[in-house]
Amino acid sequence: MFSDLILWAQSGPADDFWIAVTILIVSCITGFIGAFYFFSRKRMMENTPTSRIRSAAQGFVELEGTGLLLEGPPIIAPLSGMTCVWYRYEVEEYRRSGKNSSWHTIEKGVSDGLFLLQDDTGQCIVDPEGAVVTPAEANVWYGGSKRPTSGPRAGGGGIFLLRRGRYRYTEKRIHPRNSIYAIGLFKTVGGAGSEIDTEADLRELLKEWKKNSDLLLESFDRNRDGQISMEEWQAVREAALKQVMRNHAETLSSPPVHTLSRTMDKRRSFIISAIPQHVLIKRFRNYAVGLIGLFFLAGSMASWLIGLRLRG
Repeated sequence: MFSDLILWAQSGPADDFWIAVTILIVSCITGFIGAFYFFSRKRMMENTPTSRIRSAAQGFVELEGTGLLLEGPPIIAPLSGMTCVWYRYEVEEYRRSGKNSSWHTIEKGVSDGLFLLQDDTGQCIVDPEGAVVTPAEANVWYGGSKRPTSGPRAGGGGIFLLRRGRYRYTEKRIHPRNSIYAIGLFKTVGGAGSEIDTEADLRELLKEWKKNSDLLLESFDRNRDGQISMEEWQAVREAALKQVMRNHAETLSSPPVHTLSRTMDKRRSFIISAIPQHVLIKRFRNYAVGLIGLFFLAGSMASWLIGLRLRG
């Protein structure tokens, strides 16, 4: 078999050879990029200390606590109908075309609903948009309609091995009271410690007022000439400044609200996980090791085959 591979590399059809080499090169590049991704996330998690919500600094932080629903309408997973704090789902249809058959996605979605993360010092509102989420539970089941007539089998946290029906339903969830590890951008809105930028807020308010020129003229065009003079514009600025100062006073007197969301820094992932931090770190390490192995194996194989071809 090994000698057949050498013979094929030296004298096999050129198209087949270079397709195989291209696949190996793509696998090599994928392995390197993937290994770097998972290793950098592993290092990021290891190097970020866990903070308490009440005393967490503003910026990129790591939190651990319990997931809870906010007051108001609950978050409902669309396929199972279960109450949760986060979900992702997919509906696939089994299609045949001649001798070929495969699953095709016909509907999918992910929760963007806010939920609470609570530890023994306080609560934080989590916005999961843009997060890399590792759920607590995943179900796969089958049915005969685009939407399931029943939820996953009771106690079934995995995959149904017996396939019945042309539709496959996949749903992943984090449930209320699940333990959650999260790392992302921490901000506090309101309270005495709020950051106030009067000039920036004044510019923003004036920009909003300018969008409604009719209302601006009605309120500040004293001589009714259809224009805002320099003197009238000064009155506009003074009114806007008073509004900004009132808004700031309300912000400073309101109770602080902590939030966790994604950061715009691509080097820092926004991660939400329902499995413990040490398990997630180990998983990322294993992924990185496997992918770096793919990098070396595919790269070595591609180099060896090209060398045989050139010498042949």
